[in-house]
Amino acid sequence: MKIEVSEQAQKWFEDELGIPEGKGVRFLGKVYGNSQIHEGFSIGIDVDEPILPIGKAEYNGILYFIEDADDWFFSGYDLQVVFDEKQNEPAYNFIEQK
Repeated sequence: MKIEVSEQAQKWFEDELGIPEGKGVRFLGKVYGNSQIHEGFSIGIDVDEPILPIGKAEYNGILYFIEDADDWFFSGYDLQVVFDEKQNEPAYNFIEQK
């Protein structure tokens, strides 16, 4: 599983979440909302430490990751995180793996 985070989205996470050393940004599936791939479920974020990551990427010393427990949500997709200037927050694109 591949994770890509645009520079603008990285800056938003750094500015908004105040990520302490040793922690990273975890992407997870959560109940409520909708996403491109699941009706009734959306993507959530948490500041956490990885335990069993199934996907990860590091930018500016910050780890962005998805845990094994969230494989049900992300299975079969790569995650692309961009910045939505209109909403002034990250936006998530799911790219089907081939």
